[in-house]
Amino acid sequence: MTTPVALTIAGSDSSGGAGIQADLKTFAALGVYGASAITALTAQNTRGVTGIHATPAEFVTAQIDAVFSDLDVGAVKIGMVAQVASIEAIASALSRWAPRHVVLDPVMVATSGDRLLASEAVEALRTRLIPLASVITPNLPEAAALLDEPVAASEAAIESQGRRLLALGCRAVLVKGGHGEGAESTDYLVDADTTIALAAPRIATGNTHGTGCSLSSAIAAGLAKGEELEQAVRNAKAWISAAIAAADRFSVGHGHGPVHHFHRFY
Repeated sequence: MTTPVALTIAGSDSSGGAGIQADLKTFAALGVYGASAITALTAQNTRGVTGIHATPAEFVTAQIDAVFSDLDVGAVKIGMVAQVASIEAIASALSRWAPRHVVLDPVMVATSGDRLLASEAVEALRTRLIPLASVITPNLPEAAALLDEPVAASEAAIESQGRRLLALGCRAVLVKGGHGEGAESTDYLVDADTTIALAAPRIATGNTHGTGCSLSSAIAAGLAKGEELEQAVRNAKAWISAAIAAADRFSVGHGHGPVHHFHRFY
């Protein structure tokens, strides 16, 4: 029996709702063994981020090398990278190990509004990590920031930004519509050939902490299990929608609470 394995390269969330903790919960919920390489420690809760302690770049490299030298990694998810030195370390390590699938969530700002990526690191993210990605998963503000453009406000503008992001070298782009308006939250999966709109009812809840981390990890989990990208994205979208819908079963913290990763189990 082969055990599907996914590696998350991301920051730690001390309150457990986002980052490494959300990624590992997602992998476990979807039947995938999770490994991790931690790029930063955050002092964080549902109300905000009060401190960030970046992992030295050489230790980011050491973690990634330790995992790949022993585990058969089916997919990699990259989340918070924090600084230029970490980006360079991750890019170099992934170029050496050449994983089959890389899901890049270009995390710049936490749900609380706190910045998680140094401004000088955005260009390194564009040029060093995006070209290595099977798919990148920006939300509307992140897509705009990566392109240094206003936030897209129409379907045509979203697709256009997706195409320009694709030109940065990744194989596909999933532009997430959770920051949009209307009764439905529509994500757009853009690759060289097509654009697929994936709609789900917009759920009224304040408990959305870790949504982006968890969606990208769910896509990585699907890819690790051998799913094609479109199927992995569709399955991940359905799973995160259910996790958001079940979030109000929890009473965790006093700010933006977490989604319910294990909604299928309790």
